[in-house]
Amino acid sequence: MSRWVGKYVIGLTGNIATGKSVVRKMLEHLGAYGIDADALAHRAMAKGAPGYPLVVRAFGEWILDREGFIDRTRLSKIAFSDPAALVQLEAIIQPLVMQAIDILIRRAKQNVVVIEAIKLLETDLMVGCDTIWVAHCPVKSQIERLMHKRKMTEAAAKQRIASQSSQHMKMRSANVVIHNDGTFENTWNQVQESWAKLPMPEEPLLTAPLAAAPGQLAVRRGRPQDADRIARFISRVTHGKRRMTRTDIMNAFGEKAFLLVERDSKIGVVVGWQVENLVTRIDELYFDPSLQFDTTIPVLMEAVEKASRELQSEASLLFLPPYMAQRAGIWRSVGYVPQTIQGLGFRAWQEAAIETMPRGASLWFKRLRADRVLKPL
Repeated sequence: MSRWVGKYVIGLTGNIATGKSVVRKMLEHLGAYGIDADALAHRAMAKGAPGYPLVVRAFGEWILDREGFIDRTRLSKIAFSDPAALVQLEAIIQPLVMQAIDILIRRAKQNVVVIEAIKLLETDLMVGCDTIWVAHCPVKSQIERLMHKRKMTEAAAKQRIASQSSQHMKMRSANVVIHNDGTFENTWNQVQESWAKLPMPEEPLLTAPLAAAPGQLAVRRGRPQDADRIARFISRVTHGKRRMTRTDIMNAFGEKAFLLVERDSKIGVVVGWQVENLVTRIDELYFDPSLQFDTTIPVLMEAVEKASRELQSEASLLFLPPYMAQRAGIWRSVGYVPQTIQGLGFRAWQEAAIETMPRGASLWFKRLRADRVLKPL
């Protein structure tokens, strides 16, 4: 068993762009608590975090941008071109990441935890895991994903892949290999099949759907089997401006979750959201006009925040289109205030907003808890 009593820990690894995060998201849909160790590594060296002065002292102030934050692009050029520099960086960051992971797992209410880490097998993390899963895809697919999603040149993509340990070595150490080079559904089926064999019982993120009398609202977490209904609902309430298909929604499940507000088993609201790097991001909100906005929103946001707190989220970022932002009173009544990206203060929150904010949307913010993992020493 793992070092964490009462927890069954899945160690998830695989080289860059093999689809580890997609597999982690799928496990979260099935009820696991997910931890992105690589995101925690970024937090560990954020301005004000424990690793910041150590990294600056080791690599020099030239790695800082104009605002005094560590420029990860500059740091990566050193770390991934000089093996000794990479070892030095990992020696600083890894102990901090291990501390953060220990805190998160001990706080987690879920029985099953999945730790996504590219260097899982090369660190003490492996010792704490009950099983090792490896995400795999051909090198050609890795290169294409890096060029498309991270805008790398082909040469840079190949260098990054070559700097990592052998993917085949990872696969030899695996209890489960997820081949992530086909469709979302193909990957989802592999994950479900392996999940069903785990010795720990499933513990859903949200408990069973709220019991509701006829005409009352109930909130539940959407699952991939709801994909067709979600797609039809979005297409209908947007009057065809967003013509969604089941495949579109299935692909979206690789990045986010959906919450459904139902009345008499009919969908009335669909919310696209995720908790990534301990930050809640709500970037899709589709509303059936037959529902009363002022009474539905409090029920919805209570469910979003309950699920977010179960995932130990520090803050909630809500991205609203102009017509919804006009209902300022209702958003303020549930604790959200308009905010600028710069005004968020913490780099992890700012990066989450920059990465997620849809064009034309306004940012609304609510802090969910006062303490932060990897807070300044």
